[in-house]
Formats: sequence, C-alpha cells, structure tokens
Amino acid sequence: MTSFTRQRWMGLGMLVAFGAWAMAEHAKYAGVMPRLSYVSGWVLFAVMLVLTAYNGRKKLPFLPLGSSESWLQFHIYAGLLTVILFAIHISYKMPTGWFQGTLAWLYVLVTLSGVWGLFVSRSIPKRLTTRGGEILYERIPAIRRGFQQQAEALALQSVSEARSPTIANFYITQLKDFFERPQNLSLHFLEVRRPLNLLLNKISDLNRYSDAKERETLEKIAELVRQKDGLDYHHALQLSLRGWLFVHIPLTYSLLIFSIVHIILVYAFSGGAR
Repeated sequence: MTSFTRQRWMGLGMLVAFGAWAMAEHAKYAGVMPRLSYVSGWVLFAVMLVLTAYNGRKKLPFLPLGSSESWLQFHIYAGLLTVILFAIHISYKMPTGWFQGTLAWLYVLVTLSGVWGLFVSRSIPKRLTTRGGEILYERIPAIRRGFQQQAEALALQSVSEARSPTIANFYITQLKDFFERPQNLSLHFLEVRRPLNLLLNKISDLNRYSDAKERETLEKIAELVRQKDGLDYHHALQLSLRGWLFVHIPLTYSLLIFSIVHIILVYAFSGGAR
C-alpha cells in the first residue's frame, strides 16, 4: 500500500469516526444541553480557520510545516468534516432569515467550489498528459500567434504559387477567427471534438478541387489547425485548473467575514452563552 493510499484510508476512517461521534453526541444532548449550537458553531469556525491556513502554507513552502501533499489531504478531509459540523450546527435545517440564509449559502458555495477544485486538480493533469504533456500557460498566447503567422504566410504564399486566391479566401472566411483567439473552451473541457472535425472536413472538401501544390499547402494548414486545436485544449483545461481558485478563495474569505459578523450578532443579542 502506497503512502498516498494509506493517508487516504486513514483520512476517510477518521472522518467517518469523528463524524459519527459528533452526530451521536448532538442527538444525545440536543434537548438537554442549553446553547449547544454555540459549541458546534465554535468548533465549525475553528475548523474553518484551520482550513484557511492551507492557503498561507502554500505561500510559505520553505518553512518546515509538513509536506504540501499532507496539508492537502488534511484540507480535503477537514473540509468534508465541516459538512457534518455545518449540518449539526443548523440542526439539519436551512436557516430562514436573510442573514443566516446568506451565510448558509456562502458555506454551500465554498464547499461546492472546493469539491469542484478537487475534481479538476485530480483529473486535469492526467488529461493533459494524454495530449502531449503540459504546456506552460504563460507561453500559450505566444505559441498561438506563431501558429497564426504560419497559417497566414501559407495562405498568402498560395496566391503567388498557385496563382489563385482560393486558399487565401478560405483562410479569411473559415480560419482567421480560429487562429486569432482561443476557441471552443467549454467543448474542450467536455472532450467534444466536433468543431475540429468540421473544420478539417471543410479543408478536405476544398482539397478535392485543388491542384497538387494547393493540396500540399492545405495539408500544412490542416496540421496547424490540429496543433492550434490541441493548444486550445490545454488552454481550456489549464484555465479551469487555475480559475476555480479565483472563486473558491474569495468565497472562503467572504464566509469567514460573515461568520465573524454572525458571532458578534449572536453574542450581542443573546448576552453570550450561559
């Protein structure tokens, strides 16, 4: 059994055990212990603060605070634990007040964005490997411009070589927009290749009515289309991999702020726990 597998089973075991214990204790003391929601609320808030520390740990990789993978595993299972703690804190019923409702929905959105981030961080690197390995995200625009310049040069060159504007016109009407910017990002994420096949079919149709020199040019352009489509695939997946953090982190800090305000209001209007 690998270290990662052992950590995963250990984390799941502790999650199930602690979650079952917390739910049993809540059921035992719900009608007996006054202000039980204060206890569950503070525990939930404390775990949320620890989870937030993971973002700080990533910014300080040089400190001897444990491996990043261990922190990630803890972050995942502690995050799942908050689902149980949150359900206990609200007594398994969604709040009805506007402030409490907003706070609850913020928590739901943070949790869903975290689950989505876990999915993309586990699946996308494997998918990128099947399409030639990862390309540096920062280099994608420059590579795209290179493909565009090569395709334009081939289209212009065909005018003088074949003494016909056919390929140049085809480039302007069918390929110019394709090479200028990323295309079909959502379809790439869903592994849908129909737009690429349609474009290649159009090139193939034009190929039938071309002479030998034009067919040679069209084959080079078709290869650039395939490479550009592969680049867009990397762009779409890496954007998803990077983009979820721009949702998850702001939502997380918004949740913490709302939670602090919630704590202040609870103690202000109740006089604190007795």
